[in-house]
Amino acid sequence: MFRNLSSQIAAAAVSKDGDKKKVMSPTLRSDIYAVIDQAKAWISGARGQPGDGVSYGAILSIIQKHFPELTLGLESVGHAESEVAVIIGGITNMIMEYSMWESMPGGMAMRTWVDGLIGAYEKAAEQKKDVLAKGITRGINHYTNDPDHIRVKEQ
Repeated sequence: MFRNLSSQIAAAAVSKDGDKKKVMSPTLRSDIYAVIDQAKAWISGARGQPGDGVSYGAILSIIQKHFPELTLGLESVGHAESEVAVIIGGITNMIMEYSMWESMPGGMAMRTWVDGLIGAYEKAAEQKKDVLAKGITRGINHYTNDPDHIRVKEQ
């Protein structure tokens, strides 16, 4: 009886390829809220600003802990719209990954992210709002949960 149970558990833990099933990173939740706070300050211009080519680095490094393939190509560094698109897509992907494991807290994280994004956009300088809006839209439409667009290239 126990042999059968243990073999069923082992079979459930191993996929058809023999690879172990993916598990949620234990730091995903805390990283989501940390990166949301950093992104709000970055988008609003309180701590660095989109388009300066360097201030997105701390945010991107946290996202890359969970999505190492997410990069910003050299041709896009310094372009505010591209930087914003990658950060928006990366954070949204983190929250979507979290919601696969824990749906209600994932929904609450998404609500926190959207509210924070709206607040940061409202605090941003007027001359940056058009570029930020384009970057936010591009990040959601092209870089969220789409492996073909993980590496950003100037279009």
